[in-house]
Amino acid sequence: MSTEASYVIPPPPRPTLAVVGSSRLFPVRRVWCVGRNYVEHIREMGQDERAPPFFFAKPADALAPDGSTIPYPPLTQDMHFEVELVVALKGGGRAIEPGRAVDLVYGYAVGIDLTRRDLQIAAREIKRPWEIGKAFDASAPCGALRPAAEIGHPTKGRIELRRNGTVCQDGDLEQMIWRVPEVIAQLSTQVELAPGDVIFTGTPSGVGPTVAGDELLGQIEGVGVLRVTIGPRATP
Repeated sequence: MSTEASYVIPPPPRPTLAVVGSSRLFPVRRVWCVGRNYVEHIREMGQDERAPPFFFAKPADALAPDGSTIPYPPLTQDMHFEVELVVALKGGGRAIEPGRAVDLVYGYAVGIDLTRRDLQIAAREIKRPWEIGKAFDASAPCGALRPAAEIGHPTKGRIELRRNGTVCQDGDLEQMIWRVPEVIAQLSTQVELAPGDVIFTGTPSGVGPTVAGDELLGQIEGVGVLRVTIGPRATP
């Protein structure tokens, strides 16, 4: 029996990320995100900075490549940008020790966690899940991966986002509360990680709204850049 004949409908394409300097693609299994991993962002959101970072997920097909036009999503009047360091794993496991966590990293990229802030806040206030605010179509733009074998494992360096050329977010990776090894280790106590998992590691302060026509440029020193355009509102 052919592979196609094994399914009752055609299987969807597997999400992938580009790799700088290579024609081969990185296959994506799951997308995890860290909330509240920069103190100044916690403060600007009015949250308790003593509360530890936590995790939430986005669907893998929410990834959008560099150069994409992102349709402004339905149901919201307040979509925000959040620039983040993205980590892509080549290995996994459970209860991973921080000391060996970076050995599981394939590479790094620049990502933007797009958020329907009004829907996220409304869900939070009535103690419902965040998916309506976080896990919509094309909500996870991500640039091409830079292999760790080439750039090492960045622990400091400028991370910024420009909206139509104006700097809105301007921080440094060394401001992260949980560093990458700790993020991987902590997440692996909650789920079994595996090759192909991608982790958005949190955003610095300066998050804000974006509207149709905006050009967003995210960049991280030594890692790369990500450019996306916000398109017209998606039709329901």
